[in-house]
This record gives sequence, C-alpha cells and structure tokens, in this order.
Amino acid sequence: MDIDAIEKWRKQVTRNLYENIIPFWMTYSIDRRNGGFYGRISNDLQVDQTAPRSVVLIARILWTFAALFRFDKDTRHLEIAHRAFNYLTRYFSDGKYGGVYWLVAPGGEVLEYKKKIYGQAFAIYGLSEYYAASGEKSALEMANQIFQLIEKYCHDAINGGYYEATNRDWSETQDLRLSAVDLNEKKSMNSHLHLLEALTNLQRVNSDSLVRARLQELVECHLKYILNPVSNHLYLFFDEKWNPRLDAISFGHDIEASWLISEAADVLGDDKIQSQVKSATNKMVAAVVAEGLNQYNALPVDKDLTDNLDSNRFEWWQQAEAVVGLINAYQISGDSSYLDRACRLWDFIDKYFVDWQYGEWYYEVSAEGIPNPDKPKVSEWKCCYHNTRACLEVLKRTAQLINQEENRYAETK
Repeated sequence: MDIDAIEKWRKQVTRNLYENIIPFWMTYSIDRRNGGFYGRISNDLQVDQTAPRSVVLIARILWTFAALFRFDKDTRHLEIAHRAFNYLTRYFSDGKYGGVYWLVAPGGEVLEYKKKIYGQAFAIYGLSEYYAASGEKSALEMANQIFQLIEKYCHDAINGGYYEATNRDWSETQDLRLSAVDLNEKKSMNSHLHLLEALTNLQRVNSDSLVRARLQELVECHLKYILNPVSNHLYLFFDEKWNPRLDAISFGHDIEASWLISEAADVLGDDKIQSQVKSATNKMVAAVVAEGLNQYNALPVDKDLTDNLDSNRFEWWQQAEAVVGLINAYQISGDSSYLDRACRLWDFIDKYFVDWQYGEWYYEVSAEGIPNPDKPKVSEWKCCYHNTRACLEVLKRTAQLINQEENRYAETK
C-alpha cells in the first residue's frame, strides 16, 4: 500500500472519528438530569430513561475521552473524561469494601454489588488513562487500590491468574459468570484478557514492580494456558487449574488478544517474552484470517458457545478489533496482505456500520448490511471504546508507517 492510499485511509478514519463517533457521544449520551451518561439509546436516538448504567460503560467512556485528549489536546474531551471520572467515583466506588460496583440505577442506587474482575479491570483501565491525561493523582490512587484488592482477594497464587468474581465484601461467590450466557467457571479468557489490557496501561503510566510481575504472569498465562497451541485459538473458560471447560472459538477475541498481548510484551520490554509473543501472534492472526474473515475481510459474530460463526450477522466490536489486529500483524510480520485486509475491512465498516444520519456505529448488521433495530447504539456493553480506539490506533500506526516510508525515501536520495 503506497503513501497516497494510506493518506486517503487516514482521512476516512479522521472523518469517522471527529464527525461521527465523538459528536454522537458529546451530544446525545450526557444525562444532564441525573448526571453521568444514559444507559441505553436506540439507533434513532430514543433514550431509555430507566436503563441502568454499568461500570463497564462508564469506565470505557472515561478511557475514551481521556485517550482522545492525550491524542488531540482538545480540552472539551478532557471535560467529558472529568464528568465520567466524577460519576464513576461518586456512584460506583464502594466506600466500605473498596473496588467498584457492577451496576447502578439512573439515580445512582446500586443494583448489583458483585465485584466482577472484568469490571474492576475496566475501572483500572479508565482511571489509569485519566491519570495520564489529567495528572489527577486520586485517579491513580484508586486504580492502584483496585489492583491491590484484586491481588489480595482474587489472585491465584498456586495456579496463576485470577478468579472471576466475588461478593461485595470480596468473599467467595458461587455465581462467577460475567453474564447469563457465560459458563460458571473459576476463570475465563475474557476477564484475563481485559485485566492484561488494564495492567498494561497501569504499568505504562506508573511503573510498579508488582504490577509488572502480574502483567508478565498474565502474558505467560495467555501463552501457556489460554492459547490452544494446536488450533491457535483461545480457549474461553477454565477450571481453577486452567483445564479448558469448553471447546469453542471467539474469532473476535482472538484478533483482539493478538495485539493486546503484543502491547503488553512491549511494555514489559523483555526480549524473550517479545519473541514468544511475536511467534504466537503470527499464528493467531493467520488462523483468524484463514478461518474467520469473509470475502470483505469482516468477522461474522460467534454463533453461541458450541458453534463458531453466524455468517449472517456482524457486530461492531469484532470489526474494530480486527482492523487493529491486522495492522499490528503487518507491523510484526511485514506481510503487506495484512495491511491491505485492514484497509478493505475499513471500507466494509464505513459502508455498513457507520450511521451518518444519527451518528455512531450500529451494534449489528446483517450480511446484506441492514442494521438490527433491536440492538441499541448505547447499552451496558455498547460504547465508544472499541471503535474510538480502533480509529486512534489506525491514525497512530499509519503515521508511523508514513514516517518510515519517508525516511527510507530520504535515505535513497
């Protein structure tokens, strides 16, 4: 792909980010009556005033606008991040036992007290990014406090990794599920992947020996237990001793993990780990390309916990993560076909997912590109994090590619 093609792609991504995604969230998501952000908005901007707010939604908004400010220094984005930080600390922070609640009502009443590691991880992710953007020390303190709590109550010192969930007071719970569709097992790929993501960010903004040790442990858990060395896909659920409990594939998580593990290895800076991760990443992405991507280089959704793909449906987050994973694979391997696939996948996103009438991306579209009206633009799970991050990663990484190409050209003169 030549520089002109990359520049054209950058313009598409920039327009998508600044004329579509961000205006939607700054204009329509803010709840000026109850504070914070609405918990559910339909495709055509109908707000569900009664919808609860999840810590995942708020923490992801916090990360998104803090990351945006770090990228473009637009103080309006820092203001939104500040709003998310205030809402998170006021309504989700457990002043008695520490950590963050899972779900609150629009008025702030706690609906679910359970401490799910997935939610704690996203709180760390958002808080650490907000600290990097604002210098707010209380955000870093809260991130570190949450890390210390999950270290104390959830870390498996014998087998490695972390248990899925606890009760409010960090005591053992019998229901470990992240959601109703998940298995009730001690450990999952999903929670460990996003804890790895969170500790990568925490270590990046505030180097700490214990955080580093646990980040390295999480990378090793992914390589040793979570990644199937035969299929090069990720196992999804495990018992306490890391025995896989389900033989199913999530292509979206495979491609997301490929670049998040690479990022963690880069933060660790260990040559041996980086070499191991590079080898694993190449195999993971190759497996996704061979078995998951369709003719548009898009990823259909995972059908359920027993089947692999539903070729008639596509969700937003798999596409966003696949774009980044493919660019990352190109940067690691030098295989230009990955970069071409990423660009063509962006064309698919731009054509079918981007809603230029009401803003944002659709949650789900059919194989014919028809949006699913029952899937909202905003919900406990649908947010601005996957697609904004994809845009930022494309802009950052393509800038590096252009700079490298220009330097090579200058050396030949």
